[in-house]
Amino acid sequence: MPRRGAADPVKALLHRHRELCERAVDPLEIAAGLEAHGITDRTAARFRHRDVFSLAEELYARVPRGSGEARPEPAPLPAPRVRAGRVLLTLLPGALGAATVAGLRHTHGQLRPLVAGAGLLAVGLALRAVLRRGPLAGPPAISAWRRASGTRAWTLWLLGYALFGDGLLDAVLTGGPDALPTGAPGGPWPTAVVPALALTLACAPAAWCAHLLSAGARRRLAGSRGLEDFTAAARPLLYGTFTLFLGALTALLLLCGTVLREPAAYPQALTLGALLLLARLLAVHHHRRAPALALGAAAATEAMALALPLAGRLPGCAVLAPPVRTLVDAWGAATVPAVACGVAALALLLHAGRTLTQASAHASTGAPE
Repeated sequence: MPRRGAADPVKALLHRHRELCERAVDPLEIAAGLEAHGITDRTAARFRHRDVFSLAEELYARVPRGSGEARPEPAPLPAPRVRAGRVLLTLLPGALGAATVAGLRHTHGQLRPLVAGAGLLAVGLALRAVLRRGPLAGPPAISAWRRASGTRAWTLWLLGYALFGDGLLDAVLTGGPDALPTGAPGGPWPTAVVPALALTLACAPAAWCAHLLSAGARRRLAGSRGLEDFTAAARPLLYGTFTLFLGALTALLLLCGTVLREPAAYPQALTLGALLLLARLLAVHHHRRAPALALGAAAATEAMALALPLAGRLPGCAVLAPPVRTLVDAWGAATVPAVACGVAALALLLHAGRTLTQASAHASTGAPE
């Protein structure tokens, strides 16, 4: 009896991936799913096809779908639509951040902590809304709740350090801190308002860049005839949107520094902004482990920089403080967050260059936004 699997290798592949093929709404979704399972254009040659896309078309055609009526040619993947409400939502964190800074500049005494607390709460709620709707919203995953909670904790730490960390590290190295931050310029514990405000304003360009990446990738996916073809087209799109965001963040830092007449803190703000954007893009496209590790490593580095000088005050532990003190004396307190976030952002950029340029990262998972 002849071995049908050897004569028809596509049939064996269809049997292994029947659920994927039956669930797919078009051949592009099958191609992305095959790539996610490790099937490349070279592998497709063993199934007598020139690339994964043509193999996916045959698999899609072989799966029975109701009656024998002819199926219409699948339409190109639609790009996510821009909605006015969500555009305004991305502007909300920056608007509330600017209002909070203005309130702190015009209040004094016991009213200032109330304004700061209310402002931070409002900005936090606005950021949460931005991350739950629109281009920066990640896919629902109940099983990843703990990992997502850890990622949020690291993100809050990094944002808090951007606001208070440099001043706190300087105070620790000079024997303090002796007082809590007041939010006033030139206070005993300086607060870096410019980078914090610029990062809240950068929520809008971050969402727009995420939309450009998603829409551009779907257009390229619909027009590609091979996985290597799509990767070659998606790589400059990824790096271009990343560069566009850094340019927008630089402009916002310059604007905020000029208006507030304070240092713009370019190194630490740009590296943190790059890290947060890459982490979010990866999370949106179903890659959560790498962002959690990168954010956690950056936060741990900053925490270590604060903990070592404090531990050096203990009897017999004086040797712990000199490394951080030497680094800060040579390059300034801004070196710690710049290096911590810069190294983590570079690692995520390399990881994104491998994962976000794959068709499986942009497979259609439902109705587009």
